[in-house]
Amino acid sequence: MTETMDISDYLAQGGRLTNPANVPSRYRAELMKIMATFVDSELAGAAGFADVINAGPGIKERIAAARIVLEKTDNADKVLKIMGEFGANTDRYVDHHPWTDRLPRDTAPGASRNAHDMRLSVLNYPLAGWTDAVVMNLLMGLAVGVQLSEFLSSSYQPFAEAIREAAPREKRHTELAAEGVERLIRQGKTNAVKQSVAYWWPRVSESFGTGVSPRSDALKAMGLRSKSNAELHDAWTGLASAALEKLGLERPATLA
Repeated sequence: MTETMDISDYLAQGGRLTNPANVPSRYRAELMKIMATFVDSELAGAAGFADVINAGPGIKERIAAARIVLEKTDNADKVLKIMGEFGANTDRYVDHHPWTDRLPRDTAPGASRNAHDMRLSVLNYPLAGWTDAVVMNLLMGLAVGVQLSEFLSSSYQPFAEAIREAAPREKRHTELAAEGVERLIRQGKTNAVKQSVAYWWPRVSESFGTGVSPRSDALKAMGLRSKSNAELHDAWTGLASAALEKLGLERPATLA
C-alpha cells in the first residue's frame, strides 16, 4: 500500500495532520479552498461592516460595529498565516481583491462577482444602512456559526485551532446583532426590519450552496467535512426561524 493510501486510511479513521509536509496533494487543494473561503468571507464581511460604522445610531452601536470589523479581520489573519505555510503569498493576498466591491442590490440571490474571489455569495450584496446591516449580521451570523461547527474538528489541526478561536467571537457578533434587532423593534422600526429579513433570508440561504455536492464524500473521507450542505442549511433554517420568532418576527412567508 502506498504512503498516500496510508494517509487516506489514517484520515478516514479520524486522524489529524499538523503540518504541510504530511499533506497529500488532493487534501491540500481542498483544505486551501476551505481556508480561502473563510479568509475571503471574513475580509469581505469586515469591509462591508466598516462602511456602516458611522451609520450606528449611538456610541455603543458604533463600538460594536468596529469590534466586528476588528475581530473578523483578525480571524482572517490567523487562517491566512496557515495558508502562508502552504506557500500562499500572504503579503499580496489582502490587496488581491477589492473587498468592498458589491453587486447591484437587486441582483438575484446566489450570484458571484468574480470566480477568483472565494467569499460566500451573500457577501457580494451591499448593506443599505444600519437596520439592514444589523439584520444581515443576525441571519448571516447564525449561518456562520453552523458553518464553523464543521471545522472545529477539522483533520488539519492548525486550522481547527484557529476556528476554535474564531467561533466564540462570531457567536458574540451574532448576539450583538440580536440585541440590535431587538432595540430597533423597540424603536418602532419593525417594518424596516421585516423588509431586511425578506431581502437577506434567501441570500443567506444561498450561501450554503447546493444540497448535494460531488465533493462531499471525498471531504468527509479526508476529515474536512462531516455534514452535507443540505444538513447545514436545515440547521441554519431552524436556528434562524427560532431567532426571528423570539424577536416577534417570522421568516418570509414565500419561503415557509
